[in-house]
Amino acid sequence: MQRGYAVVLPMRQGFSNSGGAAVGEGCNIAGNGEAQADDIKAVMTWVVQQPWVDPQRMIMLGQSHGGLTTLAYAQDPQPGIKFVVNFAGGLKYTQGCQWELALKDAFQAYGKKVKVDSLWFYGANDSFFPPEVIKPAHQAYVDAGGKAEMMAFGVFGADAHGMFASPNGLPIWWPKVEAKLIEHGLPTLLTFPQYATVGKTPVPEPTQWADLKAIDQTPHLKDSGRKGYGTFLEKALPRAFALSGSGAWGWANGGDDPLSRALSNCQKNSKLPCLLYAVDEQVVWKP
Repeated sequence: MQRGYAVVLPMRQGFSNSGGAAVGEGCNIAGNGEAQADDIKAVMTWVVQQPWVDPQRMIMLGQSHGGLTTLAYAQDPQPGIKFVVNFAGGLKYTQGCQWELALKDAFQAYGKKVKVDSLWFYGANDSFFPPEVIKPAHQAYVDAGGKAEMMAFGVFGADAHGMFASPNGLPIWWPKVEAKLIEHGLPTLLTFPQYATVGKTPVPEPTQWADLKAIDQTPHLKDSGRKGYGTFLEKALPRAFALSGSGAWGWANGGDDPLSRALSNCQKNSKLPCLLYAVDEQVVWKP
């Protein structure tokens, strides 16, 4: 937004709070991606009609299942789409299916029809799509006619699959995407600095309420909440966990302000105010 872009983040049918039902998984990975892309086409039909959109200067980015969807969409994109970016894209379906070959076949099919070029980002320690799976799939895409520059960025954190969602991933993907924007005559200068003025939630001082890993000492929580706290403890930094006197709870990790998101996730289910319990490696709870 600081660079003058309108940002649209559609949730496909059956995802998040969208209506409808998600397309069932199966060995037809190519068909799954194309069904997802139909949802994106509907969104894009709306987008290009908005007065705040320049329909001749657009890009599309997708991560994981969204990356597969983005490549499927690139077979028949809006004319204003200049290029697409695929972050760890694919679909892994292991029940009675050689999904690695199905993914390769899907990318090969997309490469035959794709209308725009693309950047691909995959890490060496991606738990879903490791190099031995994605290299032949990428090669099949290119051999079929698709223009796709692979950025194999090596090991990232505990799981490279989440690189795009992490602030620490920005130095990996932004320089390459920035160069691609410039190549296509798209803006990159910071012209709207007001969008960077949103403050982050202050981090409370650590307290001595309990040891960080003492799940049984978390106040107010029932079994489901303590299970959620256990999940939180396995997440990468930055991270935050919030709870309230009603027993509601919520956590978040990654991104610019996980503290704010953890509080918001908790507050959705509580009439009492939610407070931060833990941030990163410290308990910050004050009764």
